[in-house]
Amino acid sequence: MPPEHSRRGLLGLAGGLSAAAAGGALLTGCGPGADAGSSTPKRGGTVRAVFPGAGVKETMDPHAQRQFVDIARHKAVFDKLVDLDATLRPVPRLAERWSANGDGTVWRLTLRRARFHDGHLLDGDDVLFSLARILDPKAADRRAKESLAPVLDLPRCRRLGPRTVELALKGPNAELPALLAMTGTAVVREGYRDPARPVGTGPFRFRSFTAGRSFAARRFDDHWAGAPYPDGIRVLSAETEARANAVQAGEVEYAHEMSATFARLAEGNPRIRVVAAPHAGADAVAAKTDRPPFDDPRAALALKLLVDRERLVEVVSGGRAALGNDMFGKGFAYYPADVPQRGRDVAEARRLLRRSGALGRRVTFYTSTAADGFVAAAHLFAEQAGEAGLRVDVVTGPPDTYFTDQLTTGTLGNHRCGAMPIPTYLGDRMLTRSPQNATAWKHRDFDAAFDAARSTMADERRRARYAALQRRVRDEGGLVMWGHSDWLNAVAVRLHGVAAAPPNTVDWARFDTVWLG
Repeated sequence: MPPEHSRRGLLGLAGGLSAAAAGGALLTGCGPGADAGSSTPKRGGTVRAVFPGAGVKETMDPHAQRQFVDIARHKAVFDKLVDLDATLRPVPRLAERWSANGDGTVWRLTLRRARFHDGHLLDGDDVLFSLARILDPKAADRRAKESLAPVLDLPRCRRLGPRTVELALKGPNAELPALLAMTGTAVVREGYRDPARPVGTGPFRFRSFTAGRSFAARRFDDHWAGAPYPDGIRVLSAETEARANAVQAGEVEYAHEMSATFARLAEGNPRIRVVAAPHAGADAVAAKTDRPPFDDPRAALALKLLVDRERLVEVVSGGRAALGNDMFGKGFAYYPADVPQRGRDVAEARRLLRRSGALGRRVTFYTSTAADGFVAAAHLFAEQAGEAGLRVDVVTGPPDTYFTDQLTTGTLGNHRCGAMPIPTYLGDRMLTRSPQNATAWKHRDFDAAFDAARSTMADERRRARYAALQRRVRDEGGLVMWGHSDWLNAVAVRLHGVAAAPPNTVDWARFDTVWLG
């Protein structure tokens, strides 16, 4: 978003926000006095939220989502079979329970009684249709296809009754519930064809959507988990400065993914507060390992030794992060916590660069304003690399397409993601077939080891196998995981019930359980 949009005001850019357009009365009071008696949940008003945008690439197709703004909008309209709690464990949503046979090749799901916005009752045919749509070989934009296609044996999946579905797998898999909880797995009604007219089982009914600008929805009183507190929600798109200005000016009640600098400034503002999920984000530099010089593991390891993690945490994360150790998921299940913390060794990094032929070489770091701190991290890393004899040119690309462009552009790039189970991360980002393989880490033996780990039904053996995969990525891969940052959202004091939940979990960006006071 150009700077002039920030000056004009976020809601002015979105065409204004009226009570009629958003489906309910607006509550615009702010400041300490507005909180009186608001600790008790109550219905009414419209909650306005703003997320980093993706321009014209934003979509209302729940199986094609890529960005947090898409996921938040889809979460309002649709439900998944399974979601994740704050500890990254699967929890029931439309599937109220599940069980597997002895070797994990067949899973049976019992569906809860849920109603679509058009009155249709959820049944097994809707689930099978949704899975078939996700796995459609003709659809290139299906977010979860690459993870589910190797797992589900769709022709053998069947409806056993109105509320029972049996999912047959191509092989043993202990992680199916977590896979069904990943982004892009929402359940749509059988026959769903038009993403411009979404009908789901979620807590809000769709009203309007303009890509790169805004989305509006109103309360669905017949939601299976109970009617939402707000009359409606409005989800807007904006870059960092505009999000900060909007929440401080009282134009929105919720601003997603704020910077540590903003959090410090917000401490003196009585109208807003920061809701932080500790160490829920992951920040890294991604080096492409399919091209020189980082196709040589020695050069990739040099990056991990030349980086000053403490400095990046201090400057980019404002000290609100734990040091990374070149592995995703610190504190999550399957994380090998016994691996010693890697420190900085510029002399050894220079030696490895010389031996790999990368010393003095010029490489490109492709960055963007797509997420707060990306550009600062790129320039700081470039300075640190220069101390070891690697010359890094920082190039800034457009934010709207950065996360797609970055997969093929530049030798280095920014990498950030929210919380997710470690097996999901590895499957989505570290396999030859992974759709978001930013480091171009493609090794068939690693793929086979991953498949063996997730097919192991015994917990301890499965944990050991995942730990071995993580160690290999740490030692040989192109992921320089320098920090695990707090995930920071800004909330108006008049908005209550916002959970300090990691991204991609059930209570993150959840607006049916919040209320205005």
